[in-house]
Amino acid sequence: MSDPTEGGRPVGEGAEATIRQVDWWGFPAYLKSREPKKYRPKALDERLRRERTRNEARLLVEARRLGVRTPMIYDLDLDRCRLILEQLPGPTLKELIGDAGQPPSAVPEAMQRLGEALGRLHAGHIAHGDLTSSNVLLPDGPAGPAAFLDLSMGSRNAGVEELGIDLHLVEEDVKALSAQAPSLLRGFYAGYLLGNPAGAKDVRARAKAIRGRVRYA
Repeated sequence: MSDPTEGGRPVGEGAEATIRQVDWWGFPAYLKSREPKKYRPKALDERLRRERTRNEARLLVEARRLGVRTPMIYDLDLDRCRLILEQLPGPTLKELIGDAGQPPSAVPEAMQRLGEALGRLHAGHIAHGDLTSSNVLLPDGPAGPAAFLDLSMGSRNAGVEELGIDLHLVEEDVKALSAQAPSLLRGFYAGYLLGNPAGAKDVRARAKAIRGRVRYA
């Protein structure tokens, strides 16, 4: 029987992993592979790649348990340090912000949905770790739940500093992408309060402190 992951169309390559679009027994999917790094000792490289693959899989599953949408895991292969992930439909938040043809309400709705999703994630003590608009997908459109991609840099049992960094990353990304950033961030934080009512105040305060440290560094 042929391997359904053979071939496939390359769709992304980062410092840590490559991503290919594949057909997984009739389902459109992404194959995410952590390739060996020759500059690292072999034993260390294998341990790091395996641990990061396992960590990402755990976070994807735990996020879904918190009611946060992420791609389903079709297969986990720790020996080869790879994941087969559901290919979710829809634009990324970055694509939505850059699309001048969207209705005026589209981006504000999407920002509030992002806030709600991130609030739920943070209420469950999970930090995304690399939260940019390219890692946020809108599978059901701007008014539907936001989905998170690539939790490979995330952490479980995250402290307020890690959660504050997530907020700081969102703020900096949106400011770089849109002249309407102040109003968009107000909607984002309204959603965040809905998702994380008990912790929003402390995390926002830490994000403000982080901004101050970055500004005067």
